[in-house]
Amino acid sequence: MTPRDDGPRAGGGWFAHPALSVLLALVWLLLRQSVAPADLLSAVVLALVVPRLVHRFLGAAVHPRAWGTALRLTFVVLWDIVVSNFTVARIVLSPASDPRPAWVPVPLATRHPTAITLLATIITTTPGTVSCVVDDERGQILVHALDCDDAPAMAQQIKQRYEQPLMEIFG
Repeated sequence: MTPRDDGPRAGGGWFAHPALSVLLALVWLLLRQSVAPADLLSAVVLALVVPRLVHRFLGAAVHPRAWGTALRLTFVVLWDIVVSNFTVARIVLSPASDPRPAWVPVPLATRHPTAITLLATIITTTPGTVSCVVDDERGQILVHALDCDDAPAMAQQIKQRYEQPLMEIFG
């Protein structure tokens, strides 16, 4: 019987997912509402141990290529979420509103799994849209929109605002 290789080459290094480690430590400190030495120590232990325990579920770490684009995309998405909240509230609360729901097929130019996952997540977290199906065979995401006048224009907007930056970020 040969020993298993659980070292960094197998994706299970102690710091194989640094962003996850930092996020776990920050969330732990925010939940504890303290930076006492014991809390800092427990945050470091969690940040190192949890990613190590779940590394087989996470796969290989993904390294963005364009950090500036990632930062810009973050602000675009946050802005779109705020604007969409007001738009959806207006549609839902106005008795005179006449929403036109639509299914919008968005053809994908990227095949990068992380980029596709993030695109589907961005679409779903933006109020008024839900990504329902990622169709690998057709190379598209099927999006349901609460109010859509022009499906091709909405698909083009999703591609321009979200997919294009994701392609720059992940190559």
